[in-house]
Amino acid sequence: MSIKIKEVAFVSHPVADIARARAFYEKLLGLKVVVELEFSPGTWWIEYDVAGVALAVTNAFPPSGSGAVGVALEVADLGETLAAVKAAGIALTIEPQEFPPCNMFGINSPDGHPIIFHKRKA
Repeated sequence: MSIKIKEVAFVSHPVADIARARAFYEKLLGLKVVVELEFSPGTWWIEYDVAGVALAVTNAFPPSGSGAVGVALEVADLGETLAAVKAAGIALTIEPQEFPPCNMFGINSPDGHPIIFHKRKA
């Protein structure tokens, strides 16, 4: 079974300080916020559009310092993708989750890089 990737859904940058990150991305780089979600008090997910690709900053998980940047891949069918990943014996790093704009789950690549499989809601 082959997974059907449609596009890059987002690239994520974990940040330690949301105010500092916003100053950098919005003021210095001039990026405009397209999604802003507060999961719990003080825990943020903010997306900026960069030429049609979402750049997300979040303090929902800490920066690793390893230099690894997560990528989210938009898939045609999240259920089929999950089945293919499980059939391949790949461990999930993020269990399937639902958010207001999307559903997703995560794995690591063979080299340990985070990959999220993502499906936007209609």
